[in-house]
Amino acid sequence: MEQSLKGRTALVTGSTSGIGLGIARLLAAAGAKVMLNGFGSPEEIAAARRTVAEVAGAEPPHSAADLSDPAQVRAMIAEAEAALGPVDILVNNAGIQFTSRVEDFPEAKWDAIIAINLSSNFHASKAVLPGMQARNWGRIINIASAHGLVGSPEKVAYVAAKHGVVGMTKVIALEIAQTNVTCNAICPGFVRTPLAEKQVAALAEKHGVSEEVALKDFLLAKQPSKRWVEVDEVAQMALYLCGPGSGGVNGSALSIDGGWVAA
Repeated sequence: MEQSLKGRTALVTGSTSGIGLGIARLLAAAGAKVMLNGFGSPEEIAAARRTVAEVAGAEPPHSAADLSDPAQVRAMIAEAEAALGPVDILVNNAGIQFTSRVEDFPEAKWDAIIAINLSSNFHASKAVLPGMQARNWGRIINIASAHGLVGSPEKVAYVAAKHGVVGMTKVIALEIAQTNVTCNAICPGFVRTPLAEKQVAALAEKHGVSEEVALKDFLLAKQPSKRWVEVDEVAQMALYLCGPGSGGVNGSALSIDGGWVAA
């Protein structure tokens, strides 16, 4: 792969597995110095670092910052810059989920989802924007969701947070529009990750059907393609937004959802 990001520093939150790890690996393959962030067992974190090292040549640093705490978000940015240099690329990917009807939704779950899925994006972006603007180059990529554009029952906090991420993306983009810094959101549908695949098994058991039927008729009911979005497809979109020729893309909410929001 062409080293189009050689000399750039990237921080990807929630990157010890799934979409975040896929993005971190692809940015590293393109030459960026990457810091990982996320929870997991020591073995899981070591495995994530090895995954990036396969393409980077060296294991990336890892931050265990709790993104629900603004002070830890700021400390994570400082740690990345001390280890690797000024953050040129910020990918706000970390997120959590909980489902329940509004009247039954635990307030603590609401607070946690808003803190991690929305507020952490604000705190991290606020921390990196001054440096990006001073250097006149930067990329902020917010991993939103199809649920940043449409709603679904029993996902009030997640939908509210992801709609907020899309709105915040637009505001940041307008504020930095006359610089070489951009801010965009990626809005995936259902992506094949180990966590998502576990949902298929649970749905199959719940409805007494095969996993293939559970995938197409229940989990992917809103996704016209009736197939997973793959992690690498999302990562390739993130790579494009960081690479040459992407400077005119700013404030966009880019769907990668098998046609979900077009239906």
